[in-house]
Amino acid sequence: MTDRDEPLPGVPSVREGVEGGDGGEGDGRCGAGCTCGADDGGGDRRIAADGGGAVNVRDRSLGPITFTPPAEGTSQDVEEGDPTERVGLPEGVDLDTPGYGIRREMNDVETPDGKTWFMELDAAVIDADRCIQCGTCVAACPSDSIGVGDDDLPELVKMCTGCSLCWDFCPRGGLRYERQWKITGGDDNVTGAGDPITEFSAKVTEEWRENAQDGGVVTSILCHLLDAGEIDGALVATESDEEPWKAESFLATTPEELVENAGSFYNQTMALGDLDPDRWAHKLPDKPVEELSLAIVGTPCEIEGIRALRDFDWAYGSQEAGVRAIEYAIALMCTKNFNYYRLIGEQLAEKRGILPEEIGKLDVLHGEMRVYGREGEELLVEDVRNFHGAALKGCDECADFTGYCADVTVGSVGSGDEYSSVIVRTEKGLKAWNLAEPDLDYHDLEDRSAVGGLQSWDKKKAFESLKRPFDPDAPRFVEYTEFAEHYGAPLNPHEGDH
Repeated sequence: MTDRDEPLPGVPSVREGVEGGDGGEGDGRCGAGCTCGADDGGGDRRIAADGGGAVNVRDRSLGPITFTPPAEGTSQDVEEGDPTERVGLPEGVDLDTPGYGIRREMNDVETPDGKTWFMELDAAVIDADRCIQCGTCVAACPSDSIGVGDDDLPELVKMCTGCSLCWDFCPRGGLRYERQWKITGGDDNVTGAGDPITEFSAKVTEEWRENAQDGGVVTSILCHLLDAGEIDGALVATESDEEPWKAESFLATTPEELVENAGSFYNQTMALGDLDPDRWAHKLPDKPVEELSLAIVGTPCEIEGIRALRDFDWAYGSQEAGVRAIEYAIALMCTKNFNYYRLIGEQLAEKRGILPEEIGKLDVLHGEMRVYGREGEELLVEDVRNFHGAALKGCDECADFTGYCADVTVGSVGSGDEYSSVIVRTEKGLKAWNLAEPDLDYHDLEDRSAVGGLQSWDKKKAFESLKRPFDPDAPRFVEYTEFAEHYGAPLNPHEGDH
């Protein structure tokens, strides 16, 4: 151990510095080998550092302290002022946050050919009011750069990398959905109602069916898949706690949850943006995420999106495991869906005086919008065409009424009251049907021509709205430049200050 009075090797001792050391009396040095300007006679001691000095230190003691006075009139008023106001700017200086165009100014690297950015999707689909709120772009993004805004539309939440996936998989952007039908279901899927394995009119016999839509077949199939251990959960729609009749995605993992959420909503949930298993970790079984098996219930465009995502061995960020876990896909027959605020708020509440909390059931049946009260009483029966202003505009371009890419399609067209029309399209769909069949009251599809007729009408309307060629034999993805030629979308919007 070193005696505390002995200096450490190579380190000047305090005693040397204070008691004179090598400096000598009156030589202007403190004796510690520095040039602090101190003298041994106790005069003014100033430390020469960066041109300043320890002006408060005199006679080796701390004297009166002098502080630099704060600047006046240059600080931001955070209590009453605008929090975004810039204060004290030099004249002629603009410190606004730069837009995306700053990338060009920061370097001379040109964008490689073939890259498509979220800004293209935003300009051609979202800003153009063609988004169908399926959530496919959120699921596709490998950097988790796309989120959902307060308006229920996709928005960029981090820097876009230009990977092109959000554009490629968008059913109203780069995904040529008619090609997806052909890849998924074969050549017959581009005509009529396709070539299903079998078709039925069916309904559930249990009492809980009273709360279901039509025959309750979707809920029954999912319950049997759960009971058989075929799936660990099913992504369905549930009602928002804050806004009545607004649908949100929900992972049901028990038959009780499925029954509780039976029924249909007429707005999209951005379902494919909710496939991150971490969100549902508290409900999922304790098993490796790659071993999870899920079902999804959605509109035909959502099923087109998930099928395309699963066809490629690419990484999809936080949604990757959820995308891979989808084993069963059930489509709901759909001619169009609605914007929640325009349908429930404007059309029903404001124009017709039917408040959201008064509604017990909504249905679109036989070309009519039907609204029922909490006790089952009829509140409204009106031609659904009167609600066209509330529909999602992108739905006009969809020719997929019967869910060509699904394992099973379910709807009301083609069957009588209290029955659902069921189209089984794949071997997995047949397996799901066989599990539920013993508990169903069913017979052959009552009116196949009604299904085919509405499918033909839907396709005709789509052809009138679709500005690009409808071509099942063309490449699966539509290049943005090709799309822009038909739709007049801006070229290279990512180069602007987006």
